Amino acid sequence: MSARDTSLDTLLDLDGQTMFVGETYWVKFAVKAVTVTPQRPHGLRYSLTLHGPGGERLVGFDNAHAISAVSGPSRKSTQKYDHKHRFRTLRPYEYSDAATLLEDFWSEVDGVLKEVGVIK
Repeated sequence: MSARDTSLDTLLDLDGQTMFVGETYWVKFAVKAVTVTPQRPHGLRYSLTLHGPGGERLVGFDNAHAISAVSGPSRKSTQKYDHKHRFRTLRPYEYSDAATLLEDFWSEVDGVLKEVGVIK
C-alpha cells in the first residue's frame, strides 16, 4: 500500500479559491476528490488556471477532458487526461502528486506573468 499524499489536503483546500495577481490577472482553483478511475488514477478532478485582463485563460492544468498524446518509437497515440494549457498550446502533463502539481502550476504562472510583463 502506498503512502498517502499529504500535500493533497493543501490542494483540496484551494477548491473554489480565486487569487488576484496585480489588478487584472487572477488564478482560479477547482479541485474535487473523485472515485479513482483509469482516467483519474489519483482520484482528483482539477482545474488550476491563470486568466488575463479579458478573462482569457493563459495557463491551465486540468484533467477535464482527454487529449491525444503521441509517444514511443512507433509514435503511437494514447489518450491522456492530465494536461496543461499555455496560451494556445496543449501538452500532456505527468501527474505525480499534489505538491508537484502546485509547484509546476505556479512555475508556469510565473513564467507567463514575466513574459507578458506583469512581474520582473
